[in-house]
Amino acid sequence: MEPDILELESFLPYRLYRLADAVSREFSKIYRDRHGLTRPEWRTLSGLGQRGTMTATALGEQSAMHKTKVSRAVAELERRRWLTRTPDEHDRRVEHLALTKAGLAAYREMVPLAQAFEQELLERLSAEERSAIVTGVAALEGALKEK
Repeated sequence: MEPDILELESFLPYRLYRLADAVSREFSKIYRDRHGLTRPEWRTLSGLGQRGTMTATALGEQSAMHKTKVSRAVAELERRRWLTRTPDEHDRRVEHLALTKAGLAAYREMVPLAQAFEQELLERLSAEERSAIVTGVAALEGALKEK
């Protein structure tokens, strides 16, 4: 292989991106079929379901989504009456987002489906491969946080 040629198929960042995208697309079938949610809507629903009240900025950071995607997802979940916005007492530019009872019910319905998806995905691997992927992902996350 020539030094000035990058073979994408063997370039780790590209492989990780493709893997994450493939897993995300496969999982998206579940929440899309169940509730007609997009990826950003699911990430917003799950972020609020996990953490409770959050700002849009915090949601974007937690889910690695651009603010326009967060904004559109919030608007759609609000339209469905799954989410409420409460202005901050001290800063009117900030809104606190929280799930409604209906939003929380949808989230709670999705939790076991997400857990089953993860379990089924991991069962495609041997015990040794499962251990290696969990350890390897954690090591890469740790190494990137150190920078």
